[in-house]
Amino acid sequence: MKKIIKFIVKVFAKNIIKFLGKFSTGRYFLEHLGKKIFNQKKTIIHNDLSLSFFVPNRLNLFRVNTFATKEPETLNWIENFEEKSVFWDIGANIGLYTCYAAKLRNCKVYAFEPSVFNLELLTKNIFLNKISSSVIVVPHALTDKVKESKFNFSLIEWGGALSTFGEDSEHNSKTSKQFFYKTVGLSIDESIDLLKLNQPSYIKIDVDGIEHLILKGGIKTLQKTKSILVEVDNSFENKEKKISEHLTNARFTLSKEHSTYNQIWNKITH
Repeated sequence: MKKIIKFIVKVFAKNIIKFLGKFSTGRYFLEHLGKKIFNQKKTIIHNDLSLSFFVPNRLNLFRVNTFATKEPETLNWIENFEEKSVFWDIGANIGLYTCYAAKLRNCKVYAFEPSVFNLELLTKNIFLNKISSSVIVVPHALTDKVKESKFNFSLIEWGGALSTFGEDSEHNSKTSKQFFYKTVGLSIDESIDLLKLNQPSYIKIDVDGIEHLILKGGIKTLQKTKSILVEVDNSFENKEKKISEHLTNARFTLSKEHSTYNQIWNKITH
């Protein structure tokens, strides 16, 4: 029944928009309605900290509403950061964890997000939370070396995920691709050498498919990194094995606090 109602609403809305678009007053109404929808905000309180985010659609509202429950291990990990440390948020999306780390621990955050759909919300959320001086937005993809390739999207809406950079046929076959454009990717090490970014103490990697390549391109940087949280899809055993090999070789050990998908690796200090 829900599917039928959603279908009816979708068709009705489509026809109304088509009809209003024929007239200048109708287009004026739709334009201002769109602005009102896009500028909707929601504020949450977590760990006595106030965070505000734009919620222009159901997906973003879901992300904000489940902030405290969706990935509690990620929040706990951030809460244990050293004050004023450097945090690389690779796959920042709309900036939930970027904003949390910058406001809670006064981190200098590099927010890596190549999606044109997510970049607008990411930058607006950073400004909304008054942390623009603490966050550097890096709009290029990360991979194992400098190269140009396709950035593939399975969702073309604000806050979408399941995007991949490069020809990763194994992962791409798992999700349908609706849109792509070509862009340039760099490795972690090249980002520091060429762009002069600060060495990170903490790195989060959530990029849907090429986590192992990103780690491969960060051999030098990983030597000086304290802790890494990486999302691992254990249905791809070969990739999971490569992630483990790269981090073990860089003298990291897997924490017992990790979840099914989010693995937390800490540097061995002795």
